[in-house]
Amino acid sequence: MSPVLSGESPQDIAQAAKILRGGGLVALPTETVYGLGADAANEHAVRRIFAAKGRPADHPLIVHLGRTADLERWAREIPPLAWRLAERFWPGPLTLILKRNPDVPAVVTGGQATIGLRVPAHPVALAVLQAAETGVAAPSANRFGRVSPTTAEHVAAELGTAVDAILDGGPCSVGLESTILDLSGNSPQILRPGAITAAAIAELIGETPGSGGASSPRVPGRLPSHYAPQTPLRLLDRQALAAAVEQLSPSDPAIAVLSMQPPPATAGQVQWLEMPEDAEAYGRRLYARLREADAAGCQSMLVERPPATPQWDAVQDRLRRAAATEPHPSPPPR
Repeated sequence: MSPVLSGESPQDIAQAAKILRGGGLVALPTETVYGLGADAANEHAVRRIFAAKGRPADHPLIVHLGRTADLERWAREIPPLAWRLAERFWPGPLTLILKRNPDVPAVVTGGQATIGLRVPAHPVALAVLQAAETGVAAPSANRFGRVSPTTAEHVAAELGTAVDAILDGGPCSVGLESTILDLSGNSPQILRPGAITAAAIAELIGETPGSGGASSPRVPGRLPSHYAPQTPLRLLDRQALAAAVEQLSPSDPAIAVLSMQPPPATAGQVQWLEMPEDAEAYGRRLYARLREADAAGCQSMLVERPPATPQWDAVQDRLRRAAATEPHPSPPPR
């Protein structure tokens, strides 16, 4: 198992930064999910990310920065709007898609002329980034397409020894990946919803961002199926979920249920995992709950469909993609 470093130890933070500077892989906490970090200026180190995750080579990575001023090292022709958004939302869960500097390794961007950049709002991540004095490419620290990790334990269980160190910064406070906003075209486009909502962006920039299209840059989390547990997942409206549970008998295979309702008195073997009714709290807990459901060894998973309101956009997005795939195989032993 990879060594686990403490985010509360200045010595361990310095050690994590040293590993990154030396071309190693460090799983580090952010406010969104744990990232699998490598020096974004080191092509060999970045390629290790793709190998560890089993990630397609054309799937771009987000580069994490220790300070907003570092934007100019990684991007070019930065529009004034990018600086306004950074001033308002950084550090925070907003990734900006900008035109990349030519000296950024093409492997980071999946061969594209654009790059995703953000400054994370996690004190441990910021301390490591500032000590490493480089941008850190850091997709979620899990096997490609699987449920993102929100604790150091999740990383260790899934990636084993594929990383050189895991930096433990406690549970993630947001729990869902960052909002991705494309500023490389003629108008702002949200390519992945997250905690920074379209309404919050519109309030600052004076227009509602679009939702992108076929000509938008490739970005993480846009594949039809993603964020998937090993257990087959079905999304059901509240009434349909209640009917499905009511029809279970003691002889039926065990199922897991994620619902915002308390468990009813039902027959059958049901692993009932109650979820918050608040969108932010739900997002913070979602991935951990999906992992719990997987660990329960059930044959299927039923998830109550959340409300179709703007504050639930990010949760809805993750659940739709999680439900749109066959169960992913277990990662090979490491």
